[in-house]
Amino acid sequence: MGSITPWPRILFLIFIALSAFYFHQSSADGTEADQPVALYVNASESSAKKIPKTLFGIFFEVSLISTLEEINHAGAGGLWAELVSNRGFEAGGPNVPSNIDPWSFIGNESSVIVSTDRSSSFERNKIALRMEVLCGEGSKACPAGGVGIYNPGFWGMNIEQGKTYKLVFYVRSSGPINLSVSLTGSTGSPTLATTSIVASEVSNWTKMEATLQVKGSDAKARLQLTTTRKGVIWFDQVSLMPTDTYKGHGFRNDLFAMLKDLKPGFMRFPGGCFVEGDWLRNAFRWKETIGPWEERPGHFGDVWHYWTDDGFGHFEFLQLAEDLGTAPIWVFNNGVSHNDEVETSSVLPFIQEILDGLEFARGDAHSKWGSVRAALGHPEPFDLKYVAVGNEDCGKKYYLGNYLRFYNAIKRAYPDIKIISNCDGSSKPLDHPADFYDYHIYSSASTVFGTAQKFDKAPRSGPKAFVSEYAVTGDDAGKGSLIAAIAEAGFLIGLEKNCDAVEMASYAPLFVNTNDRTWNPDAIVFDSSKVYGTPSYWMQHFFRESNGATLLDSSLRSNLENSLIASAITWKDSDSRKHLRIKVVNFGSNNVTLQISVDGLEVNSLQSSGSTKVVLTSGNPKDENSFQTPNKIVPIKSQLDEVSEEMDVVVSPHSLTSIDLLINSNPIRTMGSNSVDVSSY
Repeated sequence: MGSITPWPRILFLIFIALSAFYFHQSSADGTEADQPVALYVNASESSAKKIPKTLFGIFFEVSLISTLEEINHAGAGGLWAELVSNRGFEAGGPNVPSNIDPWSFIGNESSVIVSTDRSSSFERNKIALRMEVLCGEGSKACPAGGVGIYNPGFWGMNIEQGKTYKLVFYVRSSGPINLSVSLTGSTGSPTLATTSIVASEVSNWTKMEATLQVKGSDAKARLQLTTTRKGVIWFDQVSLMPTDTYKGHGFRNDLFAMLKDLKPGFMRFPGGCFVEGDWLRNAFRWKETIGPWEERPGHFGDVWHYWTDDGFGHFEFLQLAEDLGTAPIWVFNNGVSHNDEVETSSVLPFIQEILDGLEFARGDAHSKWGSVRAALGHPEPFDLKYVAVGNEDCGKKYYLGNYLRFYNAIKRAYPDIKIISNCDGSSKPLDHPADFYDYHIYSSASTVFGTAQKFDKAPRSGPKAFVSEYAVTGDDAGKGSLIAAIAEAGFLIGLEKNCDAVEMASYAPLFVNTNDRTWNPDAIVFDSSKVYGTPSYWMQHFFRESNGATLLDSSLRSNLENSLIASAITWKDSDSRKHLRIKVVNFGSNNVTLQISVDGLEVNSLQSSGSTKVVLTSGNPKDENSFQTPNKIVPIKSQLDEVSEEMDVVVSPHSLTSIDLLINSNPIRTMGSNSVDVSSY
């Protein structure tokens, strides 16, 4: 690096004085001139900090669904590509007669009777559907097209022309069967794909499979199972999956791509409240979610009030993290729910459950639970190094006692695993051991923006912060507004500047199916066929390169501390080119002229070619994206024509701006008053 002359700093101080005078004059005479603000960036490595590779990630709460909990049908009816809702007919509970919603029947009561019984061959999910066909012989001929049952999926199945779909179901009957399996429009027509299932002997439960080649498209399609033959037929475990899921792992491609594009440093799963349950009997139990999908009992997510068949289970979460190339963080139940708790003296079975889950993820393929994972097609261990003991449970009667039992047991078995406490250590030290402490914030835009300095005075030794849930909520957030995203960006810049006290942060919730908005706002909105990112989703794109980057010392000189915040990092792209990125949030309602002074670089090392300005803003701070205008608020990139160590950039009101400067690897370095040298540093 070349030597640093005092002139940039002297000029910078002169500029501050002139800026203050200019601002005073423009305010005095009532003009609307841009407010000038000085930003000083010290690019010298000597004052820099290394940002954790895990700083910005995703939180998947799935009642499966923004952080990556099962909420808003993030998983079931979302990222998990299963098209049949209530595929095992278990959503109505273990007793009969049972509610089979959203299944319905085709025909009328004189031609078909549909009911449920407990005759399934699967011991952990005994409910099966019984269909008695009354027509089909003599004068009681069935109507054209037959009678039967249909499933509309999760507010419609997205069936696309030219694609193939794999159907699997279990059937038995007292006589021969001749079934027509069809994909149709939402009213039963047109027919998009059809095939026949004919069998003479199905007195015992029999697995049937078919591949449907589609000749039309409909985002609101349904699956039909019909017949014109009289008799009694039982159905169970009906599944329909597209054959083109991501790597065949069952993830919906467009939603997976939205996650991948965030380049998350970690993924927290399977949720927050979903892990606790309103009652322990309905908490997520990882052992119930592995193995053949037909044998998973599923459970009722009593916090978010819907049934999940747990096709997206513990194994699939770990697989998702691996496919995203990110670090998994497993949040598990510690014997505490919203309404009941296990006393510490009785918590040992819960601890063993988690030790078994860690062995499932990390154990050798010949270990008890590692062999179960290997049998599922993943002989190599998953890279699980982080766990969170519960969710928002600090202060509950038995949490601390239970936590200490979990902490000691896990550290004995897996010393390298980092353990996250639910208790907040940002203001005062924890009274128990932990590698990280959890911090959540949901509030108004002004409060979230104003919390950017929350960790300025947080301890630098001991556990670091895991900000596992943050979001602007309330009236100004709407269903995902610009001002919410801008406030969150300011908060994240505060976390970035305190990266020696904060290890990880994730937005929540991650996903919402627009047909089941349990929570607003969310990062990614979808239905059966479409998806868009809210401004909060696009805001996170500005922080994708921060993980593992170098934080530079930077400071703003202005009277706008309550509405302006900035940071600066250096990072390398996939071609090993070095970039200087300055991010600035203008939470105010006026333009700001940002007068940037960069010190500590080689002379002429910044180059205009490849340098850009990216802005996230809109005409109204309450503006939102939608299915009708999905790109109303997205990052807009433009080229920077004139780049130097001293430059002015106009920052729009209510905006997040990224100034990306390409650093030349072959700058001209000053060697003396009359000579230059070409450096290849």
